[in-house]
Amino acid sequence: MNSYEVSVETDISGGMPAFEIVGLPDAAVKESRDRVRSAIKNCGFAFPIGRITVNLAPADVKKIGPVYDLAILMGILSASGQINEIAEKTAFVGELSLNGDVRKVNGVLSMTLKARDLGYKSIVVPFENRFEAGVIKGIDVLPARSVFEILGHFFRDEKIVPYISNLEENDASFDADYDFCDVKGQQTAKRALEIAAAGGHNILMIGSPGSGKSMLAKRLPSILPEMTFEESLRTTEIHSIAGVLPSGVSLIRTRPFRSPHHTVSPFGLSGGGVYPRPGEISLAHNGVLFLDELPEFNKNALEILRQPLEDGKVTVSRVSGTVTFPCSFMTVAAMNPCKCGYRGHPTKPCSCSERAANQYISKISGPLLDRFDMHIEVMPVNFTELTDKRKEECSKDIRERVNRARIIARERFSALGSEITCNAQMSESLCAKVCTLTEDAEFLLKTAFEKTGMSARAYNRVLKVARTIADLEQSQQIQDEHILEAIQYRSLDRKYWSK
Repeated sequence: MNSYEVSVETDISGGMPAFEIVGLPDAAVKESRDRVRSAIKNCGFAFPIGRITVNLAPADVKKIGPVYDLAILMGILSASGQINEIAEKTAFVGELSLNGDVRKVNGVLSMTLKARDLGYKSIVVPFENRFEAGVIKGIDVLPARSVFEILGHFFRDEKIVPYISNLEENDASFDADYDFCDVKGQQTAKRALEIAAAGGHNILMIGSPGSGKSMLAKRLPSILPEMTFEESLRTTEIHSIAGVLPSGVSLIRTRPFRSPHHTVSPFGLSGGGVYPRPGEISLAHNGVLFLDELPEFNKNALEILRQPLEDGKVTVSRVSGTVTFPCSFMTVAAMNPCKCGYRGHPTKPCSCSERAANQYISKISGPLLDRFDMHIEVMPVNFTELTDKRKEECSKDIRERVNRARIIARERFSALGSEITCNAQMSESLCAKVCTLTEDAEFLLKTAFEKTGMSARAYNRVLKVARTIADLEQSQQIQDEHILEAIQYRSLDRKYWSK
């Protein structure tokens, strides 16, 4: 996530012709020798005859990828006296083709941000990376298609116009196909998702096949608050580093929705590889991670989620080093109540035995279940609800209520000197300060705690959800009805996991 400065030092001396790159380069960096040699010749320059040594400093940090091609070429041309030294402090980022074209690389947004912070006046980037790099103010972003354009800018009167991204072109918008007005019935589930969106809570939906779990989950981003510029910047950085930033997008303005298949490996979920890359949970940063058919996921993959759900970050350790990726996201999971999927269905009989049904449910460990603030039953929609011609509430109206609740929470946390933005992120100490209950609400919560055998974590989850419900009602104190509704969203603890 954090870029660092690499100085490309070039020395040309006598002796047997050789071209060496030192400074812990990987295979892609070593292959720069062939790309740079061909690009220099095909651009009409003479490749120096002699011993060429290129040092990538700092020498004790592993260098990966073709991002250094352009800087190496400029260093060789300068060291051989074919171009003059560039006066202004300029950074060069880009991969070279054999004919001298500059190709797209990953992570340019993070690099541009670091270059500005280090005091660089300008940065040369591939033309295809101009959108993301142009978001950063305070540094001239020079998008180049080829080496000729770069040399024309610095040594001839053929200036490249610095690129500035027009963020209005990437305003937050939602797919019209994913609006809550298309969901018939399911008022309880819609209410639960509204509460989850208002507080940033994790939610688990249990229901029979075809009851609308996936349909509801896909519409959740349409009611989430708009992303702040800082959130957009961090989310775009991750997608840029992973190489999955859509072409032509300068800044991701809509919250990510990631839905990995249940066959995903633990490394695909958390991130990894020889040189660790962000996984699905990091790509969902500031957005939604949807896990459909939750019990079908690999057990090791699910258990990996436990720490990120608590800390909002994931640490990946490999031989090449240890990296930490941010992963603050809402988890929405869906599952059937049994293997056949029809346990508790009003019309279809379940073919699973009691033991088989319990074994299926028990694939979800208690500690992981505790990390879901809410778990609800999604009942099948009946014919009357499905054919009802009345217009359902649209996402825009729900989103307005969610925004109001988020503003109330943000102002409350700001007054306490906290930087968190939603109720789900509260620590235990902060929860004790802001979750003030009436006497009736406190008695009700105590009774529920004792009768249901709640864990301490589940108790805190109920408090946080109740705080969000109170915010939606614009209530300073948590009332007994808020506690009742919050406990309702933990009722599956008793129904399925008590055995």
